[in-house]
Amino acid sequence: MTLYRRFAALFALVTLAACASDDPEIAYVERPVETLYLEAHDTLEERRYDEAAARFDEVERQHPYSEWARRSMLMAAFANYQANRYNEAIADAERFINLHPGNQSAPYAYYLIAQCHFERILDVGRDQGHTQRALDALQQVVRRYPDSDYARDARLKIDMTRDQLAGKEMSIGRFYLKNGQTLAAINRFKAVINDYETTTHTPEAMHRLVESYVSLGVNEEARQVASVLGYNYPGSPWYEDSYELLTDRGIAAPDANAPDGERDGNFLTRAFGRIF
Repeated sequence: MTLYRRFAALFALVTLAACASDDPEIAYVERPVETLYLEAHDTLEERRYDEAAARFDEVERQHPYSEWARRSMLMAAFANYQANRYNEAIADAERFINLHPGNQSAPYAYYLIAQCHFERILDVGRDQGHTQRALDALQQVVRRYPDSDYARDARLKIDMTRDQLAGKEMSIGRFYLKNGQTLAAINRFKAVINDYETTTHTPEAMHRLVESYVSLGVNEEARQVASVLGYNYPGSPWYEDSYELLTDRGIAAPDANAPDGERDGNFLTRAFGRIF
């Protein structure tokens, strides 16, 4: 409902003297634009979203050059979104942007497109095409309208989509590691660290690298990764697992203290540039 309230605030209607019919077919008869729009809006508030989208489309069809037609285009997009008709909602919003790129409601159109992709994000075991498209669309909102309310919400969702994409990489990496495809697993775990460093999956990715390097017999690299893990996430159970793994294998215990001059937020990224 938050999305609806935001949208309603953009398109608050003045009171119009018109009578709405209970017959949905009446929307397809030539009628005054204000009446058609009000009836479409009433249908939307009644949560008859499919019908509302059709009614807003009819406003545009009958009165294509009116201010009401421009509003109806985006209202139809919102109605389709509420009906979970995401492809239709995206098409409506994209058409609005193409026809009215400088309109004050363009930020909402971009945000609605991103939201349609975001709503279709699947679990990490499935294809993440919608996740990537959601990330791209959300980043576009932030890039175009950095100071808007939509950008503030988009930034939160960007973190969620990045975490989802990192989770997918971890899922594939674990599969490779379990099946003895260690080099392929390493590539996935390093992708998490390099591309999604700020997500919740980074500590595990580092521990899985330690496991991978130990299995290949490159013990010094494993010890270095464990050291970086301990420095950046000293209280993490993944560091404890790495420490235990190395000591059990008779490998020198990792040093969780960063070298002099390396104590800053970019240490993790720079350190991994020097490992394996």
